[in-house]
Amino acid sequence: MKKALVTGISGQDGTYLAKLLLQNGYDVCGTSRDAQISSFRNLDRVGIRKDVQLASVALNDFRSVLQVLFKVQPDEIYNLAGQSSVSLSFEQPMETQESVYLGTLNLLEAIRFTGRAIKLYNASSSECFGGLGGQPATEETAFRPRSPYAVAKSAAFWQVSNYREAYNIFACSGILFNHESPLRPERFVTQKIVRSACRIAQGNQKKLQLGNIEIQRDWGWAPEYVEAMYLMLQQESPEDFVIATGQTRKLQDFVATAFDAVGLDWREHTMIDQSLFRPTEIMVGQGDASKAAEKLGWKPKYKMDEVVRMMVQAAIEAGE
Repeated sequence: MKKALVTGISGQDGTYLAKLLLQNGYDVCGTSRDAQISSFRNLDRVGIRKDVQLASVALNDFRSVLQVLFKVQPDEIYNLAGQSSVSLSFEQPMETQESVYLGTLNLLEAIRFTGRAIKLYNASSSECFGGLGGQPATEETAFRPRSPYAVAKSAAFWQVSNYREAYNIFACSGILFNHESPLRPERFVTQKIVRSACRIAQGNQKKLQLGNIEIQRDWGWAPEYVEAMYLMLQQESPEDFVIATGQTRKLQDFVATAFDAVGLDWREHTMIDQSLFRPTEIMVGQGDASKAAEKLGWKPKYKMDEVVRMMVQAAIEAGE
């Protein structure tokens, strides 16, 4: 039985990935900064909490990382931990850099130190590309990060590449475009939109305040994207992959679809709040996952409209 270590297991991607790994016969251990007090609510929501081991680890502390590797003895590591909000990274740039970049570096160095053939998946981000000028990004597209979060993710990406080449470590990065699910916390605008639409339809909220709704993103379905993560570590050699749907839609379209799903016209229930605009913004994001289709056999089934409606349905069923 293979063993997998999933950092950030309590998040959206970590939860869906853990479920997939369990279905594939893995022994799964997930980490949190303090596993004794973390709620792991998402693991409960998908019914797998009793099936995974949980361990405390501080990814910014090399000794802590090394200890968990010796304890768990994983065959594969999926690094999904770190500060994950672009907006919050402007307020907490140092914490973002430390949790994303230093955490990744410590994992790489700990793998090198153990000398074991451990495979590492690193969660990179489409935010690294910055503005694309309407062109879909591939694995060859240059990085132009425009937020502290994107800078940290870019640095982590290149460190993974460096360790792969310098020390022959099986390490790769998935450059994932936006992917959503009912497990998204409400601090993400997509879940804020979905839950607000539901509450407004129920008469429990009057208005939804939003920032720039002209931005365009490539939105996919998170449970599909973790399948790509898994497939990357099943290859004979490590390579980086862009994971995306290839379809770009405005945030306004996301809003309109969510409100339509509850029988409302979004224009009657939303307000633009200038304070919610970011200091720098990527106006268009679009990915080209042709390489993933060719080498991994991975193709997305769901696009934005289906994703939004599935999220709305889940929120209604959960009474959120």
